Amino acid sequence: MTGDLSIYEICIRMLLAIVFAGFIGFDREFKNRPAGIRTHILVGIGAVLIAMIQKEITNTALTIAQDQPELGDVIRADEARLIAQVVSGIGFLGAGTIVVTKQVVRGLTTAASLWTVAGLGLAIGMGNYRIAIVGFVGIMLVLTVLKRVINVPTLKKIEISFEHKRTTKEFIADYFKEKNIEVKDVDFEVKKRSDSRIYTNVYTVELPRTLSYQTVVEDLSMHENMVRVHLISM
Repeated sequence: MTGDLSIYEICIRMLLAIVFAGFIGFDREFKNRPAGIRTHILVGIGAVLIAMIQKEITNTALTIAQDQPELGDVIRADEARLIAQVVSGIGFLGAGTIVVTKQVVRGLTTAASLWTVAGLGLAIGMGNYRIAIVGFVGIMLVLTVLKRVINVPTLKKIEISFEHKRTTKEFIADYFKEKNIEVKDVDFEVKKRSDSRIYTNVYTVELPRTLSYQTVVEDLSMHENMVRVHLISM
C-alpha cells in the first residue's frame, strides 16, 4: 500500500488486532496462564503501531525520493528494521511468563502465543490481511483444537509418601489397575520417625488419554494413609 494511511484504515487495523489478540488472550486467561486478554491485546496493538509507523516512514521516504530524485542515494527506508526490533524485543516479555519450579516448566505456550500475537500485529499493521487472518486461524486451532485431536503420551513421575506400607501399597496398586495406569518404573525410600515409618515411592507412569495427572494426584491424596502426593515432570 502506498500513500498515507487514512484514519479508517488505521482504525480497521487496530480493531482487527484487538479482536484477534483478544481471542488468543481469552484462551490463555481461561486456562489461568500468566498473560491474559489485556497483555495479548497490548502486544498486538503495539506491534500494529510499530508496523504502521514503519509503513509511514517508508511511504514518506518514497514520496521524497520521487519529488526529489537527487536525494535518492541519501534516503534509506528499510521496512524490516523496526519489525526486527519487535521480533527480538517481544522475547523479553515472553521470557517473563516462563516459570521453572522444581523441574516443572510452565508458561512456554503463553510465551509463544505472545510472540505470535506480535507477528499478527505486524502483519495487520503492514496491511497483509490475508496473512493475518490465516495466521490467526492457525493459532486458534493450535491453542484450542490440536490438544483434543492429538494426544501425545508423556511419562511423568508421581512421588507418593505414605504410612502403613501393606494396606497403602495395595490401595495404590488397585487404583493403578482400575484406571489402566501403566507403571514403567518404581523407586523406593523409607524414612524412620520416632513412632512410625514414612514410605516414599516414586512411580514412573503413563496414563490413558482420558485421565489427567491432576486427577490421579487428587484421587490418591484422598486416602487416609497418604502423607504427600507430588507430580514430578521428567
